[in-house]
Amino acid sequence: MTKEDLIATLKTIVQPYIQDEDAFDKLSEDTDFINDLKINSANLVDVILDVEDEFDIRIENEDMEQMTSVKAAMDIVNEKLAAK
Repeated sequence: MTKEDLIATLKTIVQPYIQDEDAFDKLSEDTDFINDLKINSANLVDVILDVEDEFDIRIENEDMEQMTSVKAAMDIVNEKLAAK
């Protein structure tokens, strides 16, 4: 999966939970889920569950704590997919 495909998939996953449309429109690797998109912590858990379902992976608690940005999410997804 290319970096662009992964970002596009993550963008689709986070869209229902965002509170800042402008930041969503400019979503990139550097986008922070909480500070930029204004996703609250409860919804961030939903994002993580949706990522698990979409990619058929399991994200451990320590990974969940680090998954606060698009870049971190990409790193974790790529790591989990590589380990499959």
